[in-house]
Amino acid sequence: MSGRRDYYHDPAAPPANNLVPGASALVLDDQGRVLLQRRTDSGNWALPGGTMDIGETLSECVIREVKEETGLDIEITGLLGIYTDPQHVIAYADGEVRQEFNITYYGRVTGGTLAISDESTDVRFIDPADFDRIPIHDTVRLRLRHHAEHRATPYLG
Repeated sequence: MSGRRDYYHDPAAPPANNLVPGASALVLDDQGRVLLQRRTDSGNWALPGGTMDIGETLSECVIREVKEETGLDIEITGLLGIYTDPQHVIAYADGEVRQEFNITYYGRVTGGTLAISDESTDVRFIDPADFDRIPIHDTVRLRLRHHAEHRATPYLG
């Protein structure tokens, strides 16, 4: 059984009981491929990221999370968007049900070595042409679409 289930605009979703600030990074390589990890808890491919710890900024959070989950060091280069749709809730096996709260930054690799963590079964740069052939949750697809649109301003939602 998965330790996590995402609900997106689903009337069967349980009510949220928690709100946790989190961040993810959209990181590209020189060929325009996107850094994704295959999550152990859902099996979906996702942008690396996670939740804030007390005492850190959200940008420090995403830098730490990318390092922990992918082995890569990044620097923040911009903001893709703010994603806080109350119709996206994430239910965990322990009974926690989070309302989405994610800031997605753009990042650039500055060092490190690509490696999986206990949160992933695979980590790699994936060509956008392959996105339709792999499991990616709709909320991550939304972010990937926003990136592909080359928006002049960050998404605010």
